[in-house]
Amino acid sequence: MYCGIEGVLAILTGALAIVFIFGTLFVAAIVWAVRLLRGNSTPSGGQRQEEEAKLIQELYQGLARMEERVDALETILFDRKRKDREQ
Repeated sequence: MYCGIEGVLAILTGALAIVFIFGTLFVAAIVWAVRLLRGNSTPSGGQRQEEEAKLIQELYQGLARMEERVDALETILFDRKRKDREQ
């Protein structure tokens, strides 16, 4: 069993993996829902693909920012652990 900083890092890593997995499923569900709701009154195929691509890019960028924040938290935790060992 993990304890201390290692436990927190294990939880953060697992949480990040879950976010990416469910984030992908979430994006797929949104794209599917948008297609279903628009039905026959959708714009041309090219416009729809552009809108979907923009939506997916925005979601990907949000997940990438979240990954950066998790990395920053891991760095902070490692630094604290190192300082504690030095004292």
